[in-house]
Amino acid sequence: MDRDRLIELAAHYVAMLLMWLVVITGLRALVGELSFWIELAVIVVVVLAYRLIVQQLGIAPRAWKKQ
Repeated sequence: MDRDRLIELAAHYVAMLLMWLVVITGLRALVGELSFWIELAVIVVVVLAYRLIVQQLGIAPRAWKKQ
């Protein structure tokens, strides 16, 4: 992989990390403490949703686009 491609991917992974941190924090504020498995499920859903949304918007990194 070239450097530009890695930087492009890193930006999306940082955005994804921030998104699930905000969602988990919001859920904790609304309902209180969550179990590990619920948090893990929320993280998986947010990560998959992020990737689908970014692809639909057409701003996905080249590495995520179908060949």
